Amino acid sequence: MKKFAIGLLSALMVACLAAVAFAQHHARNPRATSTLTLKGKTVSVEYGQPSLKGQTIEQRLGALKPGDLWRMGADTSTTFKTETDLAFGDVTIPAGEYSIWMQQQEDKTWKLLFDKKHGQWGAPAPPASEAFASAPLKDTQAASSVDLVTIKLAKTGKGGTITIQWGTLEETASFKAT
Repeated sequence: MKKFAIGLLSALMVACLAAVAFAQHHARNPRATSTLTLKGKTVSVEYGQPSLKGQTIEQRLGALKPGDLWRMGADTSTTFKTETDLAFGDVTIPAGEYSIWMQQQEDKTWKLLFDKKHGQWGAPAPPASEAFASAPLKDTQAASSVDLVTIKLAKTGKGGTITIQWGTLEETASFKAT
C-alpha cells in the first residue's frame, strides 16, 4: 500500500510539472496591462505582446478577410475589465470583464468586439456573431512603427480612449463613463 501511495504521488508530481512546463512553453509572449480611472472606477486591458519579428503589419495581418477577427495580442485573449458602464458612442458596455477582438470590415476599417467569454486561448477566434457588442474603430495612422502590440488606455476629457498599435497600424475608440 505504501509503494502504491508513493507511486501515485510521484505520478501526480510529474503531471503537475508537465502542466507547468506546457503552459510556460505556450505562453511565450510578454504580457502587458494598461489602466485608467474614470469617476473613481478602474478600466483596464491585459494582453499578450507578439513581435513583428522583422515583418510588416501587412505580412502579419494581411491574410485576414472581411469579417475575420484578430485577438489584438497573443496567447490568451485580450481581457478588458471595467468597474463602470462605458459608452462607446451609442453602444453601452456594462461593468464587467470581456475579451476584446478586432474585426476586419469590407472597407478595410476595423470594429472593436466585446465577448462575454474571456481568458480563452486566442485561436481559433470565436464567431463574431457571439460578440456581446461592437464599436467602430478610427484609423489614426501611427507616427512611427512599433514592434510589439501596444494597447493604451488614456484619459480624455470626461472619458477615455483605447489605442491599439502594431507596426504602422493604429486604431482608436473613445468612450465615456455613464
